[in-house]
Amino acid sequence: MDETTLTTIEILLVEDDPAVREGSAQALDLAGFTVRAFDSAEPARELLQPHCRAVLVSDVRLPGMSGLELLAAARAIDPELPVILVTGHGDIAMAVQAMHDGAYDFIEKPYSSDQLADVVRRAADKRRLQLEVHDLRRRLEHNQGIDAALLGNTPAMRELRRLVLEVASQPADVLIYGETGTGKELVARCLHDFGERARRHYVAVNCGAIPETIFESELFGHEAGAFTGAAKRQVGKIEHASEGTLFLDEIESLPLAMQVKLLRVLQERYIERLGSVQPLPVDVRVVAASKADLKELVDAGQFRADLYYRLNLIVLHIPPLRERREDIPLLFEHFMLDAARRYRRDAPPVPAAYMQALMRHDWPGNVRELRNAADRYVLGLGGAVPGMAATPAAAAPQAPLADQVSAFERSLIEMELRNAGGNVSAACTVLGLPKQTMYHKMQKYGLVAEDFR
Repeated sequence: MDETTLTTIEILLVEDDPAVREGSAQALDLAGFTVRAFDSAEPARELLQPHCRAVLVSDVRLPGMSGLELLAAARAIDPELPVILVTGHGDIAMAVQAMHDGAYDFIEKPYSSDQLADVVRRAADKRRLQLEVHDLRRRLEHNQGIDAALLGNTPAMRELRRLVLEVASQPADVLIYGETGTGKELVARCLHDFGERARRHYVAVNCGAIPETIFESELFGHEAGAFTGAAKRQVGKIEHASEGTLFLDEIESLPLAMQVKLLRVLQERYIERLGSVQPLPVDVRVVAASKADLKELVDAGQFRADLYYRLNLIVLHIPPLRERREDIPLLFEHFMLDAARRYRRDAPPVPAAYMQALMRHDWPGNVRELRNAADRYVLGLGGAVPGMAATPAAAAPQAPLADQVSAFERSLIEMELRNAGGNVSAACTVLGLPKQTMYHKMQKYGLVAEDFR
């Protein structure tokens, strides 16, 4: 594992024996850790605070406050802080009980340098992931407005949010392209909610879900007696959306006969209910969405060219999830917290191997598939994703731990550089990294600040 990765977590070593303390500190230093050594528990306890970037290693038998009392104090300050206890030969039963009480692990004296470094390394990896999850949750809690609605920090998502806000209050119709599950209706909803029509109706119509025989009645409405079974007047979707937004999902499924009628509405801005000759003016903004290339359908004679060119004024493209993998940790955490609320369960921790499996998957179902995976994860059913273990606990690394941590670390650094607009100092502050370490990591991963401005 890269040494600079280890130095982001500080090791607080408490040992009253000077020779053991010096030897242990030297072993950890050679393993790449930053170590602060103490001969008693009290000064180490003073440094503890919630979410501190530290791992605590303490002898059990100490003058004054014991290691077990230090463990209790540490858990009161931060229940997730990894605490490793060092025990003598006769203290094994006590150490096992301490693990039941929340200790991360214990080491029996005498121990080798490699044994100490291995246990501390695993604890530091766990602590790093805990802090990354905490950081993600903090970001989600502070997201507001469109940032909370359209999650993601990749350039494509930042640009999409900018375009949505820019055109939200424009009267022009909008065409949204995106694969199944990318969130086309969510973008349409944002166009409505962040525009001048937000106080009026938002009406969604799935063009592929309404039988063709009743489509005209659903869209335009009808008068009583217009056809058999029409006992009373019905207001259609377009009329109901007047002064608001009409969202036409899967517009590529719209029957050709209905395409002609929709084109007339877009051009003339009035409708006629079935069974009526009275034109009704409508002030409606149409947002259409398609998972297919409408130009290709036009060329194939399956979509009207005049309707296509009428809709093809403002076009928004939603990237598939496989093209913005850096957003997967943030999205998965968001969906997991939402599922935990809905199912009234605690959000489980996400092992590094499991997150790496999520980030390797191509997600043909996109964000919708990721949301379902988060639901299953919270319910303890696993991700049910190819290459992923059946349950979270069984998730095993498919790459060395060092490679997984490096990949996750790179994604977090990239995310912070984007958030900071390429400002390295600002990114360092959020990540808690010295500038020298940050530049070392950027060089290691081939990252250039100018690429994020």
